[in-house]
Amino acid sequence: MTKIAVVTDLHANREAVEAVFAHARAQGATEWAFLGDFVGYGADPAWVVDQVREMVDAGAVAVCGNHDEAAVIGSTPQMRPEARMVIDWTRAQLDPGQLDFLAALPFQVQRDDVLYVHANAFAPSQWEYVQGRADAVRSIHATSCHYTFCGHVHEPRLYHLGATGKAGDFSPTPEVAIPLPGYRQWLVIPGSAGQPRDGNPAACYAMFEPDAQRITYHRVPYDHESAAAKIRAAGLPERLAARLAEGV
Repeated sequence: MTKIAVVTDLHANREAVEAVFAHARAQGATEWAFLGDFVGYGADPAWVVDQVREMVDAGAVAVCGNHDEAAVIGSTPQMRPEARMVIDWTRAQLDPGQLDFLAALPFQVQRDDVLYVHANAFAPSQWEYVQGRADAVRSIHATSCHYTFCGHVHEPRLYHLGATGKAGDFSPTPEVAIPLPGYRQWLVIPGSAGQPRDGNPAACYAMFEPDAQRITYHRVPYDHESAAAKIRAAGLPERLAARLAEGV
């Protein structure tokens, strides 16, 4: 049976990514999909990019996130000083091959009845957030796929739209399988692996079983203290280290 591990917003957090990979493999993942933002915030951008690139070479899906695009383009004077600092530092950690990999990532990928995108389906390269039901419906209306997976939002969420136009949403309970019947369209936000922001520091990802039409959201504890120590050692802003322990 196909099991697709959907991972997003890895944000250069090696400790979180290693924990998610180990957990997903233990859960029997047969395929992988990565929804962008491989870099930014964390202290291990090169390692994370290499891991994703290796898995893409083996058949995984990967799309571009806004932090990936920023690392390729470089900082601009219009950005906040902290953002410029992180982008410049991140860019300096990546070699030409890693930057080329990020530059070549598509904004969206469709496989069968599933759409993978970083921010939304209605304007994938504009980086608008799905902040509520109205945004989710707009994204769902932009595709004929029954299943859309997106990141960008660092809190797990699930939206659905019925044939009559009635929409709904809820916050999923980790480790509880949720049926995704095909008579509705679904928008799945797994939450961030590398920087969760819902008050829980445990890394997020989701396991999609298309044959069974169900999804399970997972939370994976990891050594966030080591990840924070690396951020501090790199001279990156303290706030980026402190928030890992708080999940905000």
